[in-house]
Amino acid sequence: MIKVYNTLTEKKKVFIPIEKRKVKMYVCGPTVYDDAHIGHARSAVVFDVIRRWFEYRGYEVIFVRNYTDVDDKIIKRAKERGITWKEIAEKYIKSFEEDMKALNVKEPTVEPRVTEHIPEIIEMVKSLIEKGHAYESGGDVYFAVETFPEYGKLSKRKIDELMAGARIEPGEKKRNPLDFALWKKSKEGEPAWNSPWGKGRPGWHIECSAMSMKYLGETMDIHGGGLDLIFPHHENEIAQSESYTGKTFVRYWMHNGFVMVNSEKMSKSLGNFFTIKEILEKFSPDVLRFFLISTHYRSPIDFSFERLKEAKAAFERIKNFLNTQTIIENIPQNDSKGSPVDVEKYINAFNEAMDDDFNTAKALGTLFEMIKEANILKNRAVKEQKISREEKKSLLKAVTFTKEMMKTLGFKLEEEKTSNDLEDKLIKLLIEIRQKLRKEKNFILADEIRDKLKEMGIVLEDLPGGTVYRKGD
Repeated sequence: MIKVYNTLTEKKKVFIPIEKRKVKMYVCGPTVYDDAHIGHARSAVVFDVIRRWFEYRGYEVIFVRNYTDVDDKIIKRAKERGITWKEIAEKYIKSFEEDMKALNVKEPTVEPRVTEHIPEIIEMVKSLIEKGHAYESGGDVYFAVETFPEYGKLSKRKIDELMAGARIEPGEKKRNPLDFALWKKSKEGEPAWNSPWGKGRPGWHIECSAMSMKYLGETMDIHGGGLDLIFPHHENEIAQSESYTGKTFVRYWMHNGFVMVNSEKMSKSLGNFFTIKEILEKFSPDVLRFFLISTHYRSPIDFSFERLKEAKAAFERIKNFLNTQTIIENIPQNDSKGSPVDVEKYINAFNEAMDDDFNTAKALGTLFEMIKEANILKNRAVKEQKISREEKKSLLKAVTFTKEMMKTLGFKLEEEKTSNDLEDKLIKLLIEIRQKLRKEKNFILADEIRDKLKEMGIVLEDLPGGTVYRKGD
């Protein structure tokens, strides 16, 4: 049974979907006016892993992630660059798609754009006006917060407290400082669509409600996003959606923690943000993915290139273990009882960690414990050139399970972007030269080649079937 922490109830409970073995899931996508940064990467990877684990556990997942392709920031960026807002949106949608492909994030079941759902948004706004939850004012339409008594239930804020610090900005035509825009009257030269209230465009919050309900129904299982979206975005989504339908909008609200840089929240205003593309110039997508899930998704994660180097070293330990399969297979087998690795124990612990609110940090820790035990057994067996049938079986099972779980967590397990083919050929050439030296009984020079390679992190293993190499543990 999978347990999920619900931001709304602040409790972790067994996940019970609306439809048996089916998960209806919506995650807020990017506003496309710039290249995606590591904060976007964290949300994308976190919910990709959650989706993948549901699928591994036998659920069908309908996954919807949107693009906000019309927005004040997009319009402003277009004016700065002297091109159209559509060109800006298309450019950065393409950029985001490139980043997601690089990070091996699965494509959503549906990927709606705001500009393709204007009729649905207008219909929802009209209905909210008719039901007395919204009003038109000078071409703008606002949601009347006071008509939704439960406002603040997600963010745990009270209307009275919110009112104390709220004010109406110059140019706004709303009745109450907390009221938020469902429809905005367009200014000269801005994108606009015809509506019952004149030419305009949607407010930010209404977009997600309209698009999610179109593809997932009036009530969905999971709605996800970053912690920064709880208020006001997700709070407003609840107010307008539940006022519109009279039903529960979302059963489980899930939010990933912030990305911190030097203990400060990453933000463009502070200038301490890094784009996905900048990071992938220095590290492989697998290493970035590993870093992002090495901390529980609800906890903050402190980013630095030093931490990425640590993540790379840890990830290499896993890859090195996966590369020992041939070594294990070539160790001479005997009929002794031996001491096999209890792989089943680690499998159960891994599954238990992932089922407990997708605790990737704990699950990866379990893998490392298993790999450590398996390496001790493997190294002893290589040194003694003997292994029992059950020991070998357990080691191969550990390798298979590790590979399966790494794929389940979304890793490609590809090599770094270096000249690995050339490196492989050079190492094999040195192994051949060393073999000839050994045949000629020039053991001093043969051992020097072995020792020099070891200094460079390349460990040679002499087996009955020949010599193989691996990167050091």
